[in-house]
Amino acid sequence: MKTRITRAFQCSAVLAAAGLLLSACGSSGDDGSGQTGATSFEGRGPITFVAGKDTTGTLQPLLDRWNKLHPKEKVTFIQLPTDADAQRQQMIQNAETKSDAYTVLYLDVVWTSEFAAHRWIDQLPEKQFPLDKMLKPVVETAKYRDGLYAAPSTSDGGMLYYRTDLLKKAGITQPPATWAEMKSACAKVKKLPEAKDMSCYAGQFQKYEGLTVNFSEAVNSAGGTVTDANGKPDVDTAEAKKGLDFLVDSVKDGTIPKEGITYQEEDSRQAFQSGKLVFLRNWPYVYSLAGKSEIAGKYAVAPLPGLNGPGSSSLGGHNLALSSFAKNKATAVDFMKFYTSEESANYFLKEAALAPPYTALYDDQALVKQYPYLPVLKESILRAVPRPRVVQYGDVTAAIQQEAYAALNGSKSSAQALKNLQKDLQQKYAAQ
Repeated sequence: MKTRITRAFQCSAVLAAAGLLLSACGSSGDDGSGQTGATSFEGRGPITFVAGKDTTGTLQPLLDRWNKLHPKEKVTFIQLPTDADAQRQQMIQNAETKSDAYTVLYLDVVWTSEFAAHRWIDQLPEKQFPLDKMLKPVVETAKYRDGLYAAPSTSDGGMLYYRTDLLKKAGITQPPATWAEMKSACAKVKKLPEAKDMSCYAGQFQKYEGLTVNFSEAVNSAGGTVTDANGKPDVDTAEAKKGLDFLVDSVKDGTIPKEGITYQEEDSRQAFQSGKLVFLRNWPYVYSLAGKSEIAGKYAVAPLPGLNGPGSSSLGGHNLALSSFAKNKATAVDFMKFYTSEESANYFLKEAALAPPYTALYDDQALVKQYPYLPVLKESILRAVPRPRVVQYGDVTAAIQQEAYAALNGSKSSAQALKNLQKDLQQKYAAQ
């Protein structure tokens, strides 16, 4: 692996460092974004990179490559929990104390507006990042009030993983495009002796950020919406109820196993890989890991199903942001350019099946041949619907999780949960 990294990054890292020697030591003048009076990116030396636990095993080799090339500007990985809510909370705590312990933050795409509005992260020199080469929905996740506050690193679109061997044996030639087709296909598969103890479907339904993602996908895939582009809620509708009902009814009838409401990403991946599930909603990172498991060669991906046809994923992914309280910001910008380069995106695609932000990688036929899921992933990202882009995102996602989980565990009806959620989100919207 290190040999591949050396070839991929030797050139880009040197060029990044050379290209920023002048601009990254800038003053309060033009910062390369065409704006004046912006952040002065000064200071060189050690920095930290703050992200959740690296479950793919691909991050440290990249950081080692940077450190070898920049021995006086080494980056140290501060590893946070795998749970997204815990990551966000620790980053906020660091910002509220104005600590310089965190330098470069690996932000979920929906955190950009919140962190920028609170001035916890710096506006970046837009012209120094190749945004014109990236998918437009991905670039939009890095902006706040038309300013660039993060550098797109990886995107994410949910996909439907399915067992090709079992569907074929059950006489099913195409993956399901609707929820009804998925349930019908699962019923046929479960008649097979080797599948009688399997469950049909799972996603991420524990009460954490993954539930906000899966709930939003169900609502959007039924023709509803959670909030509009301005953050105004509109979730107490017949369409939204159809989406939530699909999840609630699936738990009741066993389509989703009882333990499914405890699943986060890794739990659901392991269930699928160990032969417990016929279908799985998850992110592209699962693709390469499943290829190293007992179901290698026995699965494929398709667009998420919806009520009447292909559904809509929540737009996922991560961006790199620069803490407003960090030291050595010139080094940090260098590192951000290195980490978010097309070469890095290619590496993460090949080694961890992480969705790249760069359009060219999806259109590269050699890559498509090697990674046949890329067209499905690109479609997922282009069709994706962002989660609520609101300043107080933490409060909004907590409200969604509270009501959606209450419906899933049977303590509230779908109708009551949506009514309560609409009222709660409307109060938060009015208070902005």
